[in-house]
Amino acid sequence: MPPVPSSPPADARELVARNHAFYEALWSRTYLTRPQRFNTWPLLSALLAAAPRRLEVGPGLRPRLPVAGTHFLDLSPSAVSRLNAAQGLAQVGEITALPFADRAFDLVVACDVVEHVDDDRRAFAELARVLRPGGVLVFSVPLYAQRWTPFDACVGHARRYEPAPLLALLSAQGLRIEKSAVFGMQANNPRALRFTVWALTEFRPAAIRWYNWLLFPLGLLLQKPLRWREGLPDLANVDEILLVCRRHAGT
Repeated sequence: MPPVPSSPPADARELVARNHAFYEALWSRTYLTRPQRFNTWPLLSALLAAAPRRLEVGPGLRPRLPVAGTHFLDLSPSAVSRLNAAQGLAQVGEITALPFADRAFDLVVACDVVEHVDDDRRAFAELARVLRPGGVLVFSVPLYAQRWTPFDACVGHARRYEPAPLLALLSAQGLRIEKSAVFGMQANNPRALRFTVWALTEFRPAAIRWYNWLLFPLGLLLQKPLRWREGLPDLANVDEILLVCRRHAGT
């Protein structure tokens, strides 16, 4: 097999370019998935009544919030075009420079996004800035640098998070964790994982077709309901975490 990326790129613009190329290819060859199909829907649908002003960052064509009437920001022009066609309010942009006013939203969602950004401090600062005091931020991140794999590099990750520094980042922006749940699915077979990376690197169009039309639908069928716990539980064996945070009313 040819060599595959094994570490994040050192240059921030290279990272943005890698993410843009990968996800534009992904979203230009797939369909818009309804948010009701994800296991995040019970949580987010319960928050909608108190959140008329909503933003989702980096959804691609798999938004977790209802499309109509929701603001979206994504790197992919293909995703933005499809979201707008479905009555979303979407535009191209980056999480480190959100084109919205301070305190503009009641609910902000960013699933599998922040780990793709070189300047994550600025990303969290922007997410907090556009969230009203008392508003809710829902986001997910992968955990533990020692679990880094070539797949992380292939899909444009900049890092995996250690729990303590992540808590410090949130606290610095006036964000308090209310509850959390184990999130995502982690491949346990290193050979299969490396084959996936190789296929995405050497045969990307074909690999994306297989993922979009077979593996992703299968993953939806195998989803389990999220099991929520207050605060941040023991994360020793957790690969990815979904967090519900509230911005302090006094910030």
